[in-house]
Amino acid sequence: MGNDVSAALDHAAEILVCANGLCDALQRAASPLETLDAVGRATLRLLGPGLLTINAWHAGTAEIERIWSSDPAAYPPGGKKSKPDSPWRRQLLEAGQVFVGEGDAALAAVFDDVALIRSLGCTAVVNVPLCKAGRVFGTFNYLAGRAAWDAREMAALRVLANLAAPAVHATL
Repeated sequence: MGNDVSAALDHAAEILVCANGLCDALQRAASPLETLDAVGRATLRLLGPGLLTINAWHAGTAEIERIWSSDPAAYPPGGKKSKPDSPWRRQLLEAGQVFVGEGDAALAAVFDDVALIRSLGCTAVVNVPLCKAGRVFGTFNYLAGRAAWDAREMAALRVLANLAAPAVHATL
């Protein structure tokens, strides 16, 4: 039992150290891109290796535009994808609800670039909508090699996404 408590305290301390560093970086950020860089670094530090992309949603043209990526070689900023009507679009981009996809079948049902996702070792995704006044204007997307997401990871991703949201909105 003592080791469990010690491990929990160590984990909590790591979260606080990371959050403190993120607060410092956000205070220094002089541009939306610097803000997204800081949030991106914190996301990967807290949640481990994976792929983070941050997108703007252009509802009028039904396009997602990548404005930030932790892997610009595979997923460069500036890339655009058309997002026609689908259950994923209705849930995430229209209703503003978090989308969770776990496993190969879930990823293949949603993403046409699933082969690239697999090649990066990613097996699960969380897409968090970025909203203002109830309207989605972007997405915060974290993919990693997980069988399933736990509640703490989901909460962390929602907080990190909301820290990135003002910077994404400023790019529109």
